[in-house]
Amino acid sequence: MNISPDTVIYWQSGFFKLNATIVFTWLIMALLVGGSWLITRRLSTDTHMSRWQNRLEAVIEMIQGQIEEISRQPPGRYLPFIGTLFLFIVVSNILTIVPWYHPPTGSLSTTTALALCVFVAVPVYGIAQGGVVGYLKNYLQPTPFMLPFNVIGELSRTLALAVRLFGNIMSGSIIGAILLSVTPLFFPVVMQALGLITGVIQAYIFAILATIYIASATRAHQGEESGRSDG
Repeated sequence: MNISPDTVIYWQSGFFKLNATIVFTWLIMALLVGGSWLITRRLSTDTHMSRWQNRLEAVIEMIQGQIEEISRQPPGRYLPFIGTLFLFIVVSNILTIVPWYHPPTGSLSTTTALALCVFVAVPVYGIAQGGVVGYLKNYLQPTPFMLPFNVIGELSRTLALAVRLFGNIMSGSIIGAILLSVTPLFFPVVMQALGLITGVIQAYIFAILATIYIASATRAHQGEESGRSDG
């Protein structure tokens, strides 16, 4: 039983290893890009549209609604990043029903990379909204003495994002493998269904937390602007 897809090696030459994490990450990216191209190559603004376009629009509207509800801002600027995170994670997790598949989100390296993307996106969106000085002022709130604690908070929540997603996916895979070896008929089916639900929930939670972190960096500047305009 493999705890992480990093340990599943398909090919190795010297220090270079082609493991399951790399293989399935690229397969998922190819699946998302190919699927997006197939669905969007013949977009229609008419009332008669393909069922795949209808489903894609439903997913996009759902993501937009969640972003707008959480950030209280127009969702357009956040949709590409948050939507990509959500779709990658949810596809990675629901494909566990495929035999011999190893979810990349079961690797700490993948979840760390996703968390680092959020870590970088927070200042990028914050600086785009309020400038470098305006964003850096957030680390001095409510007093300059809070600077080290605010920096530690940024780092700790990035670590929490990575470990939470990795732990939930890895534990689900291990429990499923154990039950499959003990009771190969009924319980694995139940655990597979629960694993799919958990996978979708984890993708949703990751996207929601990323939205909260980004919105907090931009909302502070908006509050300063509204305070100055009221004054």
